[in-house]
Amino acid sequence: MSFTFSAGSLVKARGREWVVLPESEPDLLVLRPLGGSDDDIAAVFPFEPVEEAHFAPPEPTDLGDQRAAGLLRTALRVGFRSGAGPFRSLAGIAVEPRAYQLVPLLMALRQKTVRLLISDDVGIGKTVEAGLVASELLAQGEASGLAVLCSPALAEQWQQELRGKFGIDAELVLSSTVSRLERGLDLGQSLFDRYPNVIVSTDFIKSPRHRDDFVRHCPDLVIVDEAHTCVAADDTSTSAQSQLRYELLRRVAEDAERHLLLVTATPHSGKESAFRNLLGLVKPELADVNLESEAGRKQLAQHFVARKRADVRQYLTKEDGLADDSLAERTAFPSDRYFKDETYKLSPGYRALLDDAIAYASERVEEAGGQGKREARIAWWSAIALLRSLVSSPAAAAQTLTTRSAAAIAASAEEADKLGAPLNSDAADSDAMEGMDVAPGAETDEGASSSVKSRLAELAERAAELEGLEKDLKLKALIKHLKALLADGYNPIVFCRYIPTAKYLAEQLANDPETKKRGPLGAKTVVKAVTGELSPQQRIERIEALATEAGEDAAARRVLIATDCLSEGVNLQHYFDAVVHYDLAWNPTRHDQREGRVDRYGQRRDEVRVITLYGDDNGIDGKVLEVLIKKHRQIKKDLGISVSIPDELSTGVTDAIVEWLLMRNRENEDALFGADAFKVSKAKLENDWNSAAERERQSRSRFAQRSIHPEEVAREVASIREALGGAGEIRTFVRESLGALNAVLRDNGDDFTAQVGGTPAGLRDALAPTVGAEVVEKDREIPFRSDPAVARGEAALVRTDPVVGALASHVLNAALDTQADGARPARRCGVITTEAVSTRTTLLLVRYRFHLTLPSRSGERQLVAEDARLLAFEGAPKNGVWLTPERAAGLLEATASENTDPHFGERTMTRILGQLPDVNDYLETYGDELAAELDAAHRRVRTASGEIVRGLSVTAQKPADILGSYVYLPATAASAAAASAGVSA
Repeated sequence: MSFTFSAGSLVKARGREWVVLPESEPDLLVLRPLGGSDDDIAAVFPFEPVEEAHFAPPEPTDLGDQRAAGLLRTALRVGFRSGAGPFRSLAGIAVEPRAYQLVPLLMALRQKTVRLLISDDVGIGKTVEAGLVASELLAQGEASGLAVLCSPALAEQWQQELRGKFGIDAELVLSSTVSRLERGLDLGQSLFDRYPNVIVSTDFIKSPRHRDDFVRHCPDLVIVDEAHTCVAADDTSTSAQSQLRYELLRRVAEDAERHLLLVTATPHSGKESAFRNLLGLVKPELADVNLESEAGRKQLAQHFVARKRADVRQYLTKEDGLADDSLAERTAFPSDRYFKDETYKLSPGYRALLDDAIAYASERVEEAGGQGKREARIAWWSAIALLRSLVSSPAAAAQTLTTRSAAAIAASAEEADKLGAPLNSDAADSDAMEGMDVAPGAETDEGASSSVKSRLAELAERAAELEGLEKDLKLKALIKHLKALLADGYNPIVFCRYIPTAKYLAEQLANDPETKKRGPLGAKTVVKAVTGELSPQQRIERIEALATEAGEDAAARRVLIATDCLSEGVNLQHYFDAVVHYDLAWNPTRHDQREGRVDRYGQRRDEVRVITLYGDDNGIDGKVLEVLIKKHRQIKKDLGISVSIPDELSTGVTDAIVEWLLMRNRENEDALFGADAFKVSKAKLENDWNSAAERERQSRSRFAQRSIHPEEVAREVASIREALGGAGEIRTFVRESLGALNAVLRDNGDDFTAQVGGTPAGLRDALAPTVGAEVVEKDREIPFRSDPAVARGEAALVRTDPVVGALASHVLNAALDTQADGARPARRCGVITTEAVSTRTTLLLVRYRFHLTLPSRSGERQLVAEDARLLAFEGAPKNGVWLTPERAAGLLEATASENTDPHFGERTMTRILGQLPDVNDYLETYGDELAAELDAAHRRVRTASGEIVRGLSVTAQKPADILGSYVYLPATAASAAAASAGVSA
């Protein structure tokens, strides 16, 4: 026995109706539930009873009100998980992309092999943009697997983003997980053959031992996060780790058939050769392209997108060349950062300690200078460690003074620099943030004399005695500024350089319920510290625990103390809205990274506050602030983006400051600015930084992707919204459906909350997994936000939100089941008396199914997709005058001017339903027209390559399903007809 059903057919099996999918074979049916998602696909064998199904017509006795048609239409469209349009994945992902985020996707679909460098500014949403491209390539069959190369600290965040927003399950391949994964492999099987989608630690996979296996079995789609850290400059300053990463990517990129997405907000670190090598990974010929020529810029523009916030804050407006603002999209980035530099002075005891420490460090540097280059470099790094930790906190100073320098084991001066620099400087292209927040050591020699060790121990004891408000005036200043931020309703992050400092601050600031100690920030302020001592997952858990502990009390406040383990990649905008730089970084890019954790898309504050604490009399902070930090801010203010400073230039300035401090102490500090060495370093920094800023300005203006004209984006956005619905439709649907289902709604500005305790049990059961069983059981408020960037526990008013999906599924199922318990907001029929029409008008909600043949690199793919359309005609079905789609959709806004007599309504609906076969020819013709439009849309999006469209076809499955039928009667005629019907009755 075998099956004879064609793809797209309706069948009935296992007590429900299904759509036959193209993957079916004569002895195996692959089915998707009617109106269901790909998650519900099932296989049926010949021994199971399967019969042809016919979609049942609406029942004339089951009449709904004026809202019934709109609610049913939206519920149906929310349930679509695979659109028929050229963007296969958009219906099934759990994020509604901004219009500007479609630009990289449009660029990708015009390339046979996708090679993109996505360099949009911090906080614009590069992860979403890369995820959109990846999910679309996988959905179309253009890619069969995915590898994301990223820092181990960001691996779990990438895993959550891909799974939660794009439905892509990916295994973590880290040093901590690889043994477990390899235990499940078959003999001779590669890890990357077993798991098609992986998120891989770049630092783990770059070693030759692991690299070769990865390159041999690498998926055909690779995303590289923070790609600027994975390229090497041509000079000798590049670290060995960067060289290894670059060699890995070079070999991955060698396969010309592999899709490659490079993601970074800072493609240009100030080194032209590193930037050229990055371009060479995208396509080898781009490494040498002449960017001064129009032809060269056009060539790069096909693969490079780099936009500032100003480019996308308002998009698809008349200023972009569109006819009107009907599709305009305004993205609520914070309008600005409010900077405030606050100073503090050292207490007498702290000043004395710093003087003695500088004297000790100066002696050690001078003494080592006569012993050889190795000893001199070890002493240099130990001196910097001592100075930086002393300026940070007494706790960091005490630990540094009792710890041996990492550089002390070096066998040469070069090795001393490699060991000492990462812990003591703040290089923007540091190999990794992991492990960089430990307090460095100051002891230079294990065999140091007892007098040296005694001196260090005595300094350490004095440092420990300075802990607390009385003698640590920096801590006192912090508390003052934190109180001001908290009083203004802000929830700040305090960034420190070292772990001991972060733990010290948390101990000084937090409340302790066990000892009943009350911290200086108030009883309702929750303080927690996150440092590199925690794993990446533990850091996220600690932050969420802080948010939970603070709760929803309007008076509660959150203060997070963090090291730079959180300064890159982690999104904190939902919980925090201010940044305090407790310790100055010696590279201003690090400050920008810290601030970017909260100043990004999804931040609800229009103004993010940034406070920078600096010592007025410690000899270091004031110079770093003046020469580096303020210059960086000014460039960003002028250009609208951050411009990296080459590490060697910032190091040159800070080295000059430290050398001056060690050689001349802190007397006559202003003379530093006149010193020759400092003037040379500062002048070179100014020249090179200004050149980099101008180069970045030109790059951003050239590659803001005007080659993808906003009109092209607007056309696709309009098409998507027509097929899947827009934000306004979803908002109306959620409010009206929940209201009809007896939820309690409360407005909150543009947003609202809902309590669902009184709704039908079926809806409560559906919502529990998405919002939490406790929220439903205890009837807590569920916040619904207009902004798609929501925090945990909130619902976004977009079709892809799980809460909206659960609500739509309930409404649709209740509409199709006339015997369902409880309220049924949507119905398949309705007779509405209204002043919106002058003659009888019938609105049909029609579901179309389309067969798509989509060519891909792996061969043709046969797909079945659904679409829902509103069609309307005036008069009788046989001779109906069909309305435009716009007028048909406008009927959803019609309001009833009076009640319609139920008996008259039922008779009217019975008569119309009996005549609907007369419209079948029109429905079929309209379906063919839709298929032709879809075919053209697929070809339009893929215009760049003839190979991508060869063999493409779209055909409509017949007959179409009439899901709903709604009759609109003019008020006077309906009243007369009803009266006549009543008399005759």
